[in-house]
Amino acid sequence: MGRLLGIDYGTKRVGVAETDDLKIIASPLSTVHSKDIIEFISNYKSKYDLEAIVVGDPVGLNNSNTHATNHVVQFVNRLKKNFPEMKIMMEDERLTSKMASQALIIGGVKKQKRQEKGTLDKVSAAIILQSYLDRTSKGF
Repeated sequence: MGRLLGIDYGTKRVGVAETDDLKIIASPLSTVHSKDIIEFISNYKSKYDLEAIVVGDPVGLNNSNTHATNHVVQFVNRLKKNFPEMKIMMEDERLTSKMASQALIIGGVKKQKRQEKGTLDKVSAAIILQSYLDRTSKGF
């Protein structure tokens, strides 16, 4: 039984979150340059038992594709090519950036730190991953 990684993919930065070993809680992990994300996952996989990767699915409010959809599809294809044994799931990421911003404000994070885009990316990844955990653990 391994961990899950959550990914908020962007063409410049990728927010990354991880679960605990019991897959109960998602926590922000890091922000990685998009060109380095495959290497980051590979290094993570060598240290931890990685069961699956959950990637944020950029769906519009009306369930249509967004400007980011093609980029995410290409990224998921790269994941499948580099990690053919890995389970890769998509999770709706609508409004996660807004929720991440609110969470940082409520958490008392100073404005200067909140304005760092990398902070928002990894918190968004944690929200995507926690959403997946919550949705898939309903049967317990």
